[in-house]
Amino acid sequence: MALPQLTDEQRKAALEKAAAARHARAELREKIKKGAISLESVLNSDDPIASRMKVSTLIESLPGYGKAKAAKIMDELGISATRRVQGLGVRQREQLLAQLTK
Repeated sequence: MALPQLTDEQRKAALEKAAAARHARAELREKIKKGAISLESVLNSDDPIASRMKVSTLIESLPGYGKAKAAKIMDELGISATRRVQGLGVRQREQLLAQLTK
């Protein structure tokens, strides 16, 4: 399927929207890192920025967790590396919370 040809205005608007989403995601990650927002509130949030975040990115945002620990936890829980927060099932959310709040 061919990509649609965008006008200059459409392209500019799309780039601005993407930049705003990256900025909002970075702010959310910073709040998680500082402890201003809990993991549970992010997992149960209706916020589109939080729900579209990859689970691995969410775990890596937590203090004391990096790529290796995040990959290990996701592997143990059987969560795909490409899974996003909105795609987690109820049981996966519960297991993730239990694993990360030990």
